Amino acid sequence: MKNKKVIVPIIIILGVLLIDQILKIWVKTHMVIGEEVHIFGDRVMLKFVENPGMAFGMEFGGNWGKLALSIFRILAVGGLIWYLVTLIRKGSNLFVISCISLIIAGAAGNLIDCAFYGLIFNESFGEVAQMFPDGGGYAGFLAGNVVDMFYCPVINTTLPDGFPIWGGEHIIFFRPIFNVADSAITISVFIMIIFYKKLMPKKEEKVATETAGEK
Repeated sequence: MKNKKVIVPIIIILGVLLIDQILKIWVKTHMVIGEEVHIFGDRVMLKFVENPGMAFGMEFGGNWGKLALSIFRILAVGGLIWYLVTLIRKGSNLFVISCISLIIAGAAGNLIDCAFYGLIFNESFGEVAQMFPDGGGYAGFLAGNVVDMFYCPVINTTLPDGFPIWGGEHIIFFRPIFNVADSAITISVFIMIIFYKKLMPKKEEKVATETAGEK
């Protein structure tokens, strides 16, 4: 069982990273910025965008913010790996180990983009990017953009005029464009929130209950 708790996180991390990077490299070398590939009509599609900041297209403080975010990602991945090793050594729940592994894979996947994509690709505006172009990449180390491609506007409509507050407005849900790495982090966080009580170690749960009783 202990071997399983070592093998499973390795498979999860390497598997997510492999899928994430294969898809990103395919998009980067086959599509131009803004291009769309419709999978299920206008509700599920690949739409190539590059994200200079955080997950789901959010930005943070320009070039210096980008550098700070990249450094934070490195520290976060290092800290999470240390935490994962600690969990494995303690023999923690395999479900918890798997969730942390998903977060590590997601954070590392986007970190790879930031660290290396600016070095190995040229720009994707108006042309398909080349890997290892003769003129060099479009940015330096830790200054690359994250490749996003999943766009799922499952609700794309104009509300009736009589609708409260937002009547007559055009709404799109889900608007953010994301990637496999973002999905891995989001899914893991939701699972841990929903199943928090079941995932929480019994000893910690007992301590928390006793502390609450003392108050």
